[in-house]
Amino acid sequence: MSFHSTNSSPAITTCPVLHEDRHLIVVNKPHGILSHPNPKSAKPQRSAFEGRYDVERRCFHTPGGEVFLIHRLDQDTSGVLLAAKDEKTADKCREAFEAEQVRKKYLALGSGGGLKPEGVWLDHLITEHARHQVRTAVRRGPRPNAELRYRLRHYSAAHRLSLIEIDLITGKTHQIRVQAASRHLPLVGDDVYGSFEQNRVLKKTLHARRLFLHAFQLSLKHPASGQPLLITAPLPEDLTAVLAAAQIPLHV
Repeated sequence: MSFHSTNSSPAITTCPVLHEDRHLIVVNKPHGILSHPNPKSAKPQRSAFEGRYDVERRCFHTPGGEVFLIHRLDQDTSGVLLAAKDEKTADKCREAFEAEQVRKKYLALGSGGGLKPEGVWLDHLITEHARHQVRTAVRRGPRPNAELRYRLRHYSAAHRLSLIEIDLITGKTHQIRVQAASRHLPLVGDDVYGSFEQNRVLKKTLHARRLFLHAFQLSLKHPASGQPLLITAPLPEDLTAVLAAAQIPLHV
């Protein structure tokens, strides 16, 4: 079952709505928007949903009612973001995430090559919080706690760019970005783990102005009906334009 954009009350969200029913609301979060506000920041913040955010309950108190955030996307990442309209539904969705019963697919553009047509990346990641910054790194030796599976959609030899479809099994902070960078395949536009020189070049030649990472698909059993729910977020125009400039086909 696939759903496309609908209109929702702006009292709940100003993001494009991909699916909404009595139990769920799913938005297409734009780049630059936070999944939820940072309580330690004094700066004005734009979040995926409106109203005050309760950190402990992971709940927005929107003018249109309570909305429970189920998972997160980095501020620099666009795409499918799932929320629930009541606590019971939220608990079911979070349990499904914990049990790895939710499939999350991403499109990423890596700067480099050498990938096999498909494969699995396994690493042990550690995350540190310091000075209001979050950084994740690969630690060699310990048992892996981060897993993703990838399929190489297209490799451009002219630009040394790899368009990768990623099936994210675990959901560690900055996981895709760090695992790609550790394999000498930093994501285009990544200003934390990426190649700053390459980012400058690609910004000039391909107009790649931001992180090329998009959560394009999410699938799970609907927490109320038990029916399969497949939600797809189209690739934003700015990322589509980068592929067109590099002559990389989107649908492969």
